[in-house]
Amino acid sequence: MEVAGSSKHDVPYILVHSEREITRLKHQADIVNPITRRILVAAGIAPGMRVLDVGCGAGDVTLLISELIGRDGQVVGVDRAPAALAAAEQRAQGHPLHNISFREGDPASLSFERPFDAVAGRYVLMFQADPAAMLRGVARHVRPGGIVAFHEPDWAGVRSTPPAPSYDQCCRWIVETFRRTGIETHMGDKLDATFRAAGLAAPAMHLESVIGGMNGGSDWAHQMFELLVTMCPEVTARGVASELEIKISGFEQRIHHEIEAGSIIVGRSEVGAWSHTPKAAPG
Repeated sequence: MEVAGSSKHDVPYILVHSEREITRLKHQADIVNPITRRILVAAGIAPGMRVLDVGCGAGDVTLLISELIGRDGQVVGVDRAPAALAAAEQRAQGHPLHNISFREGDPASLSFERPFDAVAGRYVLMFQADPAAMLRGVARHVRPGGIVAFHEPDWAGVRSTPPAPSYDQCCRWIVETFRRTGIETHMGDKLDATFRAAGLAAPAMHLESVIGGMNGGSDWAHQMFELLVTMCPEVTARGVASELEIKISGFEQRIHHEIEAGSIIVGRSEVGAWSHTPKAAPG
């Protein structure tokens, strides 16, 4: 998940920026980027725009925005994690469009030479102790009437039919660990209230989810298992499950068997919301 590191304004970021985790983020992006693309296009991100990507992580959304705005646009990715930015900058070097730059720091407190046409982020607000304050802080970088667009998850949508017990257990462990850490697992459904609390107009919203059986289910199952692996130190430290339970259970293989037996797995709800900054008063 992309996020802007840690500060006094957010909860601990428990998804360490290891090489394995960055690989997981790339795999996640392969699955959810089409959803994020539809959200950003619906929000109005278009060629020629100057866009701020908040909590850019390893640059997956930054690269996506780069394609949407084209050669005449500019995207600036911001993150507080040097390791993630190093990976993002390396990936950007091989990108065909040279419209990308990165900044390290708190996106709400940084200053820029001129305003942006839009600010966007994916899986960022869920890690904030005060998401409205973060949203208010980054919206000040946007010109009057500009776009504010965020893509956040809601884990209440996770399910399987007929039940895939291993997949369901894996997701329960992830959600409970997030909850005990203070991470908001229902951020997607709270976007409307968060936008309004930040002083923005009530946003337009969009919801999709990943669903699959023999076609597509295994990819998402692998994604959830890799997320559990990344979170394993926190899962055990928070008393959600023991490392022995996770390893002995062989969750990934068991989930695959459940899918082969006919289970359909459904991922978390992927929620997009977008609004505009207040237009300047006529003068």
